[in-house]
Amino acid sequence: MSSRVSPGPSVLTDALYGLLNPIPYGCFVAALVFDILYVRTAVILWDKAAAWLIVIGLLAAVIPRLLNLVRVWFFQRRDALPSARLDFWLNLLAIVAAIFNAFVHSRDAYAVVPAGMWLSVVTVVLIGVGNIATAVQRRGAEIGP
Repeated sequence: MSSRVSPGPSVLTDALYGLLNPIPYGCFVAALVFDILYVRTAVILWDKAAAWLIVIGLLAAVIPRLLNLVRVWFFQRRDALPSARLDFWLNLLAIVAAIFNAFVHSRDAYAVVPAGMWLSVVTVVLIGVGNIATAVQRRGAEIGP
């Protein structure tokens, strides 16, 4: 009698995901800070820096989202925590908001306010809520009933 072990995510994909996942969040938070600075000072440098950070965050978000897609929806289909699926969807919505934000930031600097700042807030909040939900459920699973 042979028992088959269902394939799971490898240590390499978990490590790669853990390494790359915070990069887009950091870029989007920095873009939000620069958007706030632009609103307060009207120095165009802050707007252009925020636009670059949004694009870098979007480029950096591709690999972790693909790894998360494979981890949550293919390998751990039955074993995935509900918060991991929620985190996936919230991050996907944040990426969509960031894409719209990149288009807003491609306009003239004075046309960015207030839509650019609000889209930055939405992006950061969505990713933050997903990370908090995952951390809370993971901590609850470690503590146990």
